[in-house]
Amino acid sequence: MKERNTGGENPGKKAAGIAAADLVKDGMVVGLGTGSTTAYTIAELGRRVREGLDIIAVVTSYQSEMLAIEAGITLTTLAEHPELDIAIDGADQVDSSLSTIKGGGAAHTREKVVSRSAKRFVIVADESKVSEKLEHYVPIEVLPYARELVAKQVKELGGKPELRMAARKDGPVITDNGNFVIDASFGIIDDPKEMSAKLSQLTGIVEHGIFTNVDEVYIGKKDGSVEIRKL
Repeated sequence: MKERNTGGENPGKKAAGIAAADLVKDGMVVGLGTGSTTAYTIAELGRRVREGLDIIAVVTSYQSEMLAIEAGITLTTLAEHPELDIAIDGADQVDSSLSTIKGGGAAHTREKVVSRSAKRFVIVADESKVSEKLEHYVPIEVLPYARELVAKQVKELGGKPELRMAARKDGPVITDNGNFVIDASFGIIDDPKEMSAKLSQLTGIVEHGIFTNVDEVYIGKKDGSVEIRKL
């Protein structure tokens, strides 16, 4: 099988993705996230499957589904396996407390469901994604019917909402769930758990991209080394 182009060789992403794949053992049910770093994890797991690794996986997006199928990984669903042994996913930004912002690929709703279904949730990222505090915009999946209401509520929380527009088509980005995405900028987020709770209370949202349930982070460096951070 020809290895899929993961968006340009990035030693940090590749190192983190491959290192985290070593956490997966025979017999596990694995959650597979979305994005360029997780693509390396999926490719590495596919290589190990061809060597005899026996796993099944739940994917978080059409992208990760296609990568997993191409890699030869057997897929299942949360309906069949509601509890996962481990979930591995990428990040847009990770802070010093391991709080994470995800959703750059508009898959954060399914990613959060999968991460909360797993006994162990691991983030893979290169060092450019690590910050002392979160200051990345927060992706919010919204019902199309409620987009203006959600934008109003985000402003009331002190945020700046922006409807995410598609790059190669007219109109907004449509998630795998058929919804819109509003990217909300709040500046520096001093208390991710508090912000997460406030966003979860907004009427009209499906899910937001602040994750506070990360168990450990694999950080790939430019020299190919990997730093592991745990709480």
